[in-house]
Amino acid sequence: MLRRSFLQLGLAGLAAPALIGRTAAIAAETTETKFTVTYFDIPAIKGSRDVTDAGDGTLWVCGQRNGTLGRFDPRSGQLKVVELGQGAAPHGVIRGPDGAAWVTEGGQNAIARVDDKTHKVELFKLPEGRARANLNTGVFDKSGILWFTGQNGVIGRFDPNTRKMEVWDAPRGPGAYGITLTPSGEVWYASLAGNHIASIDTGTAQVTVVEPPTPGQGARRVWSDSKNRVWVSEWNSGNVSAYDTLSKSWKTWKLPGDKPRAYSVYVDDADKVWLTDFSANAIVHFDPVTEAFNSFPSDKAGANVRQMDGRSGEAWGGESGNDRLVRIQTVKQA
Repeated sequence: MLRRSFLQLGLAGLAAPALIGRTAAIAAETTETKFTVTYFDIPAIKGSRDVTDAGDGTLWVCGQRNGTLGRFDPRSGQLKVVELGQGAAPHGVIRGPDGAAWVTEGGQNAIARVDDKTHKVELFKLPEGRARANLNTGVFDKSGILWFTGQNGVIGRFDPNTRKMEVWDAPRGPGAYGITLTPSGEVWYASLAGNHIASIDTGTAQVTVVEPPTPGQGARRVWSDSKNRVWVSEWNSGNVSAYDTLSKSWKTWKLPGDKPRAYSVYVDDADKVWLTDFSANAIVHFDPVTEAFNSFPSDKAGANVRQMDGRSGEAWGGESGNDRLVRIQTVKQA
């Protein structure tokens, strides 16, 4: 892979140190496509974990190790740091229908809403008896209800209009991890410890477990494509799998390299699949049509990209081990 690097000073942040530098690498996948990789240092966000598009060109990123939520503008290098509260340890962040950032806040055992204009933080605590749920990830259904997972064996939903919070035991105990919404409106989640994926009936909260074809695979995260296929990153097996919710059939592929460990999965608007491989310290691109993989190793050890998200032409991840963000842009050649 051809690589080049450059250093560019950024503008001052709004409330904390902002972009320090960035390094770019270019890799040609085919004669029609190339990828540009850019790194953004955000040292004020410790343990830069889950990321999501904020809808205005900026991104939200969780600082799991210092209880913060960052709003980063890659165009200017500006970084706004929002303190989430004493003992905060945010895991997941998504953009809600109201434009706000919604955070699964494991440290305070709460769902946090951060207003996209004022950055005011509201906390919605889990019910009594649901302490230490180890909140993981959330998704909004088509009715505007937030569904979320907790690794200590819970699934739940929160209605932002009525402020009603409901939490249930996940089948088979601990493990509920990544969660996604399909185009048809189904909510699916993965159970890492339970080695399965499951659908949630958004009306009754009834859970239906679906077994992946590889035993003990360690289904970690899930993401739906435009065809109602649920893509699964398998931590133990090193596979990426796709479950077609319409035909109820599976396809499975092994990530390249020696003993891959697939952590995150994200499907972009072109139905291309992005994964992270902890063994290779890399982001991996997979084309389901050609079944070709392309790997983008980090230029720093211990990147630990635990989740990815993106927008048209861009895939983003947080290098939680290096306190920085990584962006991979897909450029179609003329």
